Amino acid sequence: MALAAPLSAEDCTIQSMPDASPVKWHLAHTSWFFETFVLEPHLPGYRLFDAAFRVLFNSYYNAVGAKHPRPQRGLLSRPSLAEVHAYRAHVDAAVESLLSRPTVEPRLLELLELGLQHEQQHQELILTDVLHLLSCNPLKPAYTTATAVQDAAAAPPLEWIDFAEGVVEIGHGGTGFAFDNETPRHRQYLDAFALASRPVTHAEYVAFIADGGYRRPELWLSEGWDWLQANRIVAPMYWEDESGARLFTLQGMQPSEADAPVCHVSLFEADAYAHWAGARLPTEAEWEIAAAGVPVAGHFVESGALRPRPALRSEAPLAQLFGDVWQWTQSAYAPYSGFRAAAGAIGEYNGKFMSNQYVLRGGSCATPRAHIRESYRNFFPASARWQFSGFRLARDAR
Repeated sequence: MALAAPLSAEDCTIQSMPDASPVKWHLAHTSWFFETFVLEPHLPGYRLFDAAFRVLFNSYYNAVGAKHPRPQRGLLSRPSLAEVHAYRAHVDAAVESLLSRPTVEPRLLELLELGLQHEQQHQELILTDVLHLLSCNPLKPAYTTATAVQDAAAAPPLEWIDFAEGVVEIGHGGTGFAFDNETPRHRQYLDAFALASRPVTHAEYVAFIADGGYRRPELWLSEGWDWLQANRIVAPMYWEDESGARLFTLQGMQPSEADAPVCHVSLFEADAYAHWAGARLPTEAEWEIAAAGVPVAGHFVESGALRPRPALRSEAPLAQLFGDVWQWTQSAYAPYSGFRAAAGAIGEYNGKFMSNQYVLRGGSCATPRAHIRESYRNFFPASARWQFSGFRLARDAR
């Protein structure tokens, strides 16, 4: 269960983006999750490591009690990193003791698996939060040794893959793990549609900017245009300038790859580009039907790339459905028909966020490969772009 802290400097607590958290907070919070939902209810006589941690490292579980404000997590210079590691060791030992019992009830195993899946989510968040943290440093330091772009490839030409109309089933229906928001499996009717064979590339997005994409209000949702003006946005996050020639990555400032998927764009930007291109964003049901049966393969965190890479021609007809960039859909994050959140505080995991957010699919270059499946639903507000987020186009059948 050990979760290594990627940064050695303890003053990695400072942050500027309210959505980001320090590395040691992620480590403490994932420990808190096991302590709160696994150990306290199921291990008789369990001793809290520190009662104050119940507030400091509670993320958003209102039923558990008070929590430290998210935008102020970066100000937590104490507890020290050494204390957080000691906390983790304490929790690890208690979980091992719990699992050493002759029998372990199924509900407890379900909570342990949820805790491990939750930890994988935070392993990805560590990378996105560190990327933001380092981008705020004028020295533009690298998380890993800076290297020039290597083995660059040309993206295959964009093609349109047709899908017939009909009643389809989406949602998790297998025997493996799934979050509650992926259930229940249910039927939907889809009109005939076509999906782009790969995500929109960096070079294609540069063309959108060059054609005045950020200066043309007719392309933008009203809220998106207001967001654009209020924040003076002229290009995706982490671009050095509007040319897109260089961008900040976990390898520091690097040349862009023209044929890699465009990355760190909001839903507003993805939607504006789709209007400019005479297309639209897919619904999450369209995306999932297209991904049904497609092997989960691509550039995940295990590849070591830590940035999107170009699609491979061998991935035809649909390239990069998984990995590289999370893909925005036009679907609001809402419960499926028949969805029921779990009872108690654990039911706050996903259901409470089903308001004012949009669904992304597929995983990214920072996602653990084993964490992703075709039914996985990520979700963020329309303005979010600090994740490794991109998009592919869709259109109605002609």
